[in-house]
Amino acid sequence: MRLSGKGEEEARRTGAVDTADDQVESLFAPQYQTVNSPIHRAVWDRRVPIELFTAALPIGSHPCDAAIDRCVEIVWRRRIDGTIYDDRGKISDASIEELGRAGYWGMLVDSKYGGQGAPFQRFARMLRRVATVEATVAGTASVHGCIGAVDPLRTFGSPEQKARYLPRLAGERLSAFALTEPGAGSDLTALRTVAELHGDHYEVTGEKLFITNAIPGRIIGLVCLIEGKPAVLIAELPDRENDQWQMAPYGIHALRHTYNNGLKFNRFRVPKENLLTPATGDGLTIAYHGLNLGRTALCASAAGIMRGLLGNMLPWGDFRKTYGAKINTRELVKRRIARMAALITGADALTDWCAWLIDQGYRGELECVVAKIYGSESLKEAAVELFMKTHGGRSFLKGHLFGDNVYDFLAPCIYEGEGEMLGMAFFKSLAKAHGVAYFEPIGKALQRHRMKTFNPANPVHAWRLRREMWSYGKWSLGQKFAGSKRQHVSGLKPTLTQHVDFALDMFGRHAGELSSTMVKHQLKLPDRQCRIAELSQRVQDTVVMLVTALWANQQDDELVVAAADVLCDDLRRKLTGARASDGYFRNVSRLAEAIIEGRYAPIADVPHLPIMRSYETP
Repeated sequence: MRLSGKGEEEARRTGAVDTADDQVESLFAPQYQTVNSPIHRAVWDRRVPIELFTAALPIGSHPCDAAIDRCVEIVWRRRIDGTIYDDRGKISDASIEELGRAGYWGMLVDSKYGGQGAPFQRFARMLRRVATVEATVAGTASVHGCIGAVDPLRTFGSPEQKARYLPRLAGERLSAFALTEPGAGSDLTALRTVAELHGDHYEVTGEKLFITNAIPGRIIGLVCLIEGKPAVLIAELPDRENDQWQMAPYGIHALRHTYNNGLKFNRFRVPKENLLTPATGDGLTIAYHGLNLGRTALCASAAGIMRGLLGNMLPWGDFRKTYGAKINTRELVKRRIARMAALITGADALTDWCAWLIDQGYRGELECVVAKIYGSESLKEAAVELFMKTHGGRSFLKGHLFGDNVYDFLAPCIYEGEGEMLGMAFFKSLAKAHGVAYFEPIGKALQRHRMKTFNPANPVHAWRLRREMWSYGKWSLGQKFAGSKRQHVSGLKPTLTQHVDFALDMFGRHAGELSSTMVKHQLKLPDRQCRIAELSQRVQDTVVMLVTALWANQQDDELVVAAADVLCDDLRRKLTGARASDGYFRNVSRLAEAIIEGRYAPIADVPHLPIMRSYETP
């Protein structure tokens, strides 16, 4: 940042974030860090590690399975009875308690502390099942287990802290993570909440904003500054507000069935033994660690919610008529139905893949960002472009699935990191090692020679930077020769082979695209946000294509395979700019017709809502 002429404050703040990221990386074994992750290797190595893009799906049983089935049954029963929510429209205490007794809130807590010890892939699949029935119940479990107090304690808590808090969090005590502030959202270096040590306790003063699950009696991970450095305290909110702590409520449209509040602290006392002390790093390290769990959980919930949307498009398509014919006979509506199934398939594939990588020990930074962006953008498209437009004006009625929940469908685009901002972070993580190896030496040489830019075609420039250019030249030549060697995967279903081949070819191009962009813009690259976002999305689309095709190849359901084919076709046209063929539209219609006939298994358990403002035809 300094080499590119950025101000001291921006360089310092960006450096703090980069340091936190490096510290999170150091928590993982080298073979599971970002440079050895599937996406990083697929882009920068000369061979795509296919084995790391093919998730091993759950087989056999696990002790958590019975608890998962019990929890799903409870959510179903309470939905039918109308008892999930209380008279304020929030998850009722009775629902929380019953789910707690069934093991729902302790699904990710180790059994030695009274939890279920569920592998993350099984947890993510549970969220998908629950979100199909009631999205808020799934989202609350994600907040509690992935980005609440559970993950910080599991990962960074001392034995004493774990023994004191995890049994309660595995029961009926929900948690939150108090990180964001009025001036600190994506810029976590702008934190102002401070904690000062006074004897055997800290006194916390400051304000938090947009904290989900934050009400009296909950346990929170409280991010604050201690001696000028970010830190995390495990704090218990009192059962009643007092002079040291008050809620700061506000009206908010999104996630209307959950509690989302601001928190004000005025010398709020927290025992000093509640300070989490990571082996490396500080509070930002703790804050960043659980994000990838939350991003994968978001994609899982999106897959479940989209099932609900598709399941409730079908009755309407069969009921609604235009010009004497049901709208589910219209090609346009069929395309929407097939596209929804395609989006669901991609979300299922990414959820299983990212959760499997996390279970294997990978950090999953790049992979989980792809899942979050895909899941949130797909849900937005499914709700607005497919579901709303098909339901027409009835979408805006009170009591309608869309009208009542539109903000909930859009919120994931912002939560866990706004999509395009997160896409730029994806690019940064992907390009970092390459930049350090080849472009940082060039940048330092430019500074040493007092040169503002570098043009490799200029003989003077080339001579001055000959040592730095030699290393990059060897890499560039290696890429050109490697590009001529095509990689093939055997044992694929015929409809999926072309998609895998195309994705592998695209990976062969991405390294050159990214590197040439770095050469072109050099130190000014951080300011080329639009180009960074565009390149990032191209890599992400290739990842989704490959993961979806390989995941679908493991499925026995021919309609799931057909839906994957549609999604991969859509992504391929997006990457190439090609137009849809008549054959594509025929495939889409065939898939939709099979779904309309009731042969699409993923939506077999979707609860159907009544058609609003129905009419009798003559």
